[in-house]
Amino acid sequence: MRDFDNMTVILLAAGQGTRMKSPLPKVLHPISGEPMIYRIIRTIQSLGDAEIRVVVGHGKELVSRVVDGLGVTCLIQEKQLGTGDAVRVAMEPPTDGDVLVLNGDHPLITADDLSKIVREFKSSDVGMGVVTCELGEPGSFGRIVRDSYGTVQAIVEAKDATDVALKIKEVNTGIYVASSDIFKKYLPQIQSTNAQNEYYLTDVVELMRTDQKEILGIKANRNVAFGVNSQMELAMANKEIYRKKVDTLLENGVIVLDPETTYVEDEVEVGSGAVLYPGVFLRGKTQIGALTVIEPNCMIIQSTIGDSCEIKAGSYIEKSEVGERSVLGPYARLRPETKIGKECKIGNFVELKKVDFGDKSKASHLTYLGDAEVGEDTNIGCGTITCNYREDKKKYKTKIGSGVFVGSDTQFIAPVEIGDGALIGSGSTITKNVPKDALAVARGRQIVKEGWATRFTGKK
Repeated sequence: MRDFDNMTVILLAAGQGTRMKSPLPKVLHPISGEPMIYRIIRTIQSLGDAEIRVVVGHGKELVSRVVDGLGVTCLIQEKQLGTGDAVRVAMEPPTDGDVLVLNGDHPLITADDLSKIVREFKSSDVGMGVVTCELGEPGSFGRIVRDSYGTVQAIVEAKDATDVALKIKEVNTGIYVASSDIFKKYLPQIQSTNAQNEYYLTDVVELMRTDQKEILGIKANRNVAFGVNSQMELAMANKEIYRKKVDTLLENGVIVLDPETTYVEDEVEVGSGAVLYPGVFLRGKTQIGALTVIEPNCMIIQSTIGDSCEIKAGSYIEKSEVGERSVLGPYARLRPETKIGKECKIGNFVELKKVDFGDKSKASHLTYLGDAEVGEDTNIGCGTITCNYREDKKKYKTKIGSGVFVGSDTQFIAPVEIGDGALIGSGSTITKNVPKDALAVARGRQIVKEGWATRFTGKK
């Protein structure tokens, strides 16, 4: 049985996050390309079949929509009356077994962290564990007070702490694990007799100590305590996660020229010997082949790049495939549903959308191809356009065969088909199908009127 099977996890996500100064609910701010809360839910689910209850409040409709379909239950805290009240909301309907309480704004917590916490609690005989860590500068964190035996005696809030207590480096991370019976017994006893008129979950510790119940202090890594409460902290969390991913790539033989300016999301895979230049951003389920070079300032989203490719500076690739040994850019753009074959050349300022581009074909510069098929070993000249959007507001397809030579400044008025081996003269507007091995030229006839230029310029 996995660590989290038959557990209930309460994820606190009701806070407004006023310090974020953003209309977006705090837990929906992006961490490595996905909402913060989604990252935490995915981490929990990797550990077992836990029931996840998300307490929502501020922005509850939007938060509920984002987590819909993730296998969680949303419970509404109508008024934000503190963590104790939030857990009380989450405990209705009642649950049995062990309960883990997490914060929805702690994105740096890992599966290993959570597994260690739960295992340590389950191996003990106590009813509740408080997750702690040691910080060099504890700041506003609540301090953990232990007795001579190491047992947790109290959690003292920084604003209420004495000078002696403020010197304590061990702090409360806001994460708790307990048997459901503990919460059922003590949550109803919490009072809101404080300046904020809120119900604090930390009061459960005091109530348990009054009943001479033991509380386990579970020490964790300091990243567990890192909560996002401002845009600065959000940026710090993103930097930490991106750097960890890049460190993993480096360990696996990827060449990253500047790890501090290279951004790679969690699900990206990069083959050994690949080279990532500064400013590269790899997103989603992207796969980069071995020995592929990606030059500065390239954005690649949900795409597959084959082995030994060269993606030159400033290129943008989204939901596309690129075959091995192909060269793209600089400043090429592949839009969704584009498939580039092997040993192709897509040059500077070439844009492709929903194109199947055959092996060894070339479009070297200043071209737009949309809704098109291009065969193998075909050359697309500079300035070529497939005019796929017609007056009936529908899109049509252009099919260009293998071994075709398309002269510069050609327009294909879709739907149209060009046979294998055909030649298209430069400056042509092609409105009809072109047979195999045919030459097609469609230009207006050139007329020369000698001496007429002086009539307009006045020069002799």
